[in-house]
Amino acid sequence: MNPLRPLAYHQFNPFEPHPELDGVEMPDPGDLDWVSNSDPFGIFTSRGIAAPKILPPSEVRREAKDRTTNIFAYHEKLQRILERHEATIRKRWEKKTRTQRLGVLLQAWPGMPLTHRPDFAAFRKHSRNLNSVAIQHRSSFIWPIINQEDLGDPKTLTLLLNSRGRNPPHLFAASDGEGMHLGQVTMAIVPIFLNEYVMTLNGMARQEDYGRLLAWDEHEDAFSWMNDHKQFLPGEGLLVLEFQERLLEFLVDCCKTILHEIPLDRMTSDEFAIQPEPPLKESLDATGFSTLSIMAKEAPYRPPAKLDLQKIESLLSARTVRAEDHIWSLREDPSYFAETMLDMKEHLPDIHSTTKSHRDDLAWARVISSVLAESFFQLEGFAELRNQATHLRELSGKYGPELSPEKDLPEEYLAALLRFQHYLNQMTKGVLSQLNLSVAASPPLRAFFVQNVTRSTKSSKIKVIPNNAMKRDKVATQLIWLLQTLWEDDHNLFLCRMTTVIDELDRLLKAEPKALELVSPYIAMLIGELSITGECLRQLEIFQPWANGFEGALVDREEGIKKEFAEHTRAWAQVHDAFKEQNIVAVRHLGDPSGGKFQYPVGKRQNKANVETLRRSEANLDAFWNAVDDMLYRKAGSLNGTAYKQVLSQPRYLQRTPEWVEPAAKKEEKSNQTHQQNNGSYEYVSPSSRLFQGTETTSSARAEVLASGAGKTKVKRRGMLGPESTSENDIALPPAGSVADSQPTFKVDARALKVFRTVFFDPAANTSVGEVAWRDFLHAMDSTGFTAQKLYGSVWHFQPTRLDVERSIQFHEPHPRGKIPFLVARRHGRRLSQAYGWYGTMFVLKDNN
Repeated sequence: MNPLRPLAYHQFNPFEPHPELDGVEMPDPGDLDWVSNSDPFGIFTSRGIAAPKILPPSEVRREAKDRTTNIFAYHEKLQRILERHEATIRKRWEKKTRTQRLGVLLQAWPGMPLTHRPDFAAFRKHSRNLNSVAIQHRSSFIWPIINQEDLGDPKTLTLLLNSRGRNPPHLFAASDGEGMHLGQVTMAIVPIFLNEYVMTLNGMARQEDYGRLLAWDEHEDAFSWMNDHKQFLPGEGLLVLEFQERLLEFLVDCCKTILHEIPLDRMTSDEFAIQPEPPLKESLDATGFSTLSIMAKEAPYRPPAKLDLQKIESLLSARTVRAEDHIWSLREDPSYFAETMLDMKEHLPDIHSTTKSHRDDLAWARVISSVLAESFFQLEGFAELRNQATHLRELSGKYGPELSPEKDLPEEYLAALLRFQHYLNQMTKGVLSQLNLSVAASPPLRAFFVQNVTRSTKSSKIKVIPNNAMKRDKVATQLIWLLQTLWEDDHNLFLCRMTTVIDELDRLLKAEPKALELVSPYIAMLIGELSITGECLRQLEIFQPWANGFEGALVDREEGIKKEFAEHTRAWAQVHDAFKEQNIVAVRHLGDPSGGKFQYPVGKRQNKANVETLRRSEANLDAFWNAVDDMLYRKAGSLNGTAYKQVLSQPRYLQRTPEWVEPAAKKEEKSNQTHQQNNGSYEYVSPSSRLFQGTETTSSARAEVLASGAGKTKVKRRGMLGPESTSENDIALPPAGSVADSQPTFKVDARALKVFRTVFFDPAANTSVGEVAWRDFLHAMDSTGFTAQKLYGSVWHFQPTRLDVERSIQFHEPHPRGKIPFLVARRHGRRLSQAYGWYGTMFVLKDNN
């Protein structure tokens, strides 16, 4: 994962050299007819498309006036119907079968497309010859929200009726135009051409102003409205009016059919009293929780959302915390470290070398390098995005009250938004690059690809190509096309936008169990990463009408933003270089998990042999991180100003296994261990890195003895963990705030209590060992005051709502099984303990009486 690579830009930049145009005679712009020639550079002609139709201003004004008159007439009818009958319409619609609902829809819109996002489906099917079938699919590209799959649901049509009937047309102008993005960038729909004019829609509440055509010289702001995309080009404005006219007519017709026994003139008359607006129910999935995919699916049918910087900040803050926890878990938990390394090995291309030993050395060096770099960039990237989101929220509070669609954004606010967008795009690029490496190597998809190897002893770069001998069914073909569109980051992704591709990918994974089987947990995690950056990008896209002007605003600012990014990430680049494979070879033998070096039987009954295995694995892990930190310091320096150093400089303590004490000795010490009721049978030691803590490393003698394997004699006597070590570096009790703070007692039901007894496993207290059903975990978190929302991939976002805390937290849903393994559940408990100070005895069974 490397977010430092430059982004791929697919837009034409006239200020850069274009070798492909060498020898092509280009007309002098001063000699061109910009008024009566709609294709001066032959762009449409070269693609076999007719040039945009030219309409005179009088014809545009006439069409705009006719459509605007109909729009306001239909809107008034729909508003009056809903004011009197919305509750009845909603009740009747929900009672109908899907077949009955489709009958109503097709009566009002004959030939309605079958599938969700019919524009995207047409693009996928005809991407090589889209222009030849554009007329056939014109309706799909103008009205992608009109389809049987979505509107046939019990709720979608009622959402659309409510949003369009209860809000004025101008509120939707920008989002309706944005909804045709795919059609316009692919030239599947081509607006008419009229130069030197602008059409006003945004913010125009009066009918006489809505769809008004203005020449540039008729209003002092007309040109800037057009240039900054605050208002519309005439052709684009006519498309929005066409969209709204047909949509509102369709909604009125649906109401007439649903209320078939009432004539239209009576339906809107005072014969029926105006009723209070019925509340809309929150949409939940089968688990009873909200999901990002449901929100994305419903968004086009609701009123345009506002830029939610608080949501962005919450998502990025929780993801940053997860990155911090990941780094600490790699240093603290030998089993987590080993699983992470082995999982990464399964998702990297094979190494080809002349000897097996050299191949193994390179393979594990690459694995360790990838894990270290990924963990570093995840933390740095999301921490920086979180800080910028916090700053944006503060600027929104400062400038929000004075924002107006007719005015430019304040320069400070605009600059911060553009900088945030650039960093988001770079972080997304890093995840896409990791997806590029990992998809073809992942076990479920490996058979669909082959490696094209260039024999070289100096390079381990490998080109992956499709395996033509392996047949793909329809589901596999669609899944790989979507993933490939993401990882290639080429023209297709530019046209479709990443948020659309992620939506389609999530929809496929939900609809097709076979597709879900082809996605490994690691690939699901990467999709989840894209869902977070994608949701942030989506939030910027809905910041209309200003978002339409971001591209133009970048012209004079882009180079400055790139220069600032390079300067700000200078330390990131140093760490990236330090973690390269050639440097990791020196510590590979310490981090290679082969041979049971990090075996960690924490779930087994405690005895002397198991305790010694636990302590030896912990010592091996400490030795690896001591070597990595020393190497990092030599190669990259002190890393001042990085989130990585800030996190590892925290006064945090590693959970370690104390020495074994035989049962007889245990009884004598029992009175000294009452604190273990809360903190478990562990000791807590300072992290051993001198680089970040500024202290001496953990006793080297202890590490050497444990790592040497001394004391492996098996015993059959049962015993308990002994008292904590009292060496100068070990601490009997963790300091306040590092584990359990003073906390209330949670009274929960038996189902939730079983979950918490597992995640806060304490071998001394004989708590439960076993898997945890994911739905039980959701229930347990809900019972303590969290609301859960599923993002894409496997990520769930937990937001506290009834707790005296503000910090959110994220967990991965187990994939493909719906059970959390015991070791993973135990790690969840550690994260909850670090985040909120929770421990096992806080949770008690509530009295139902």
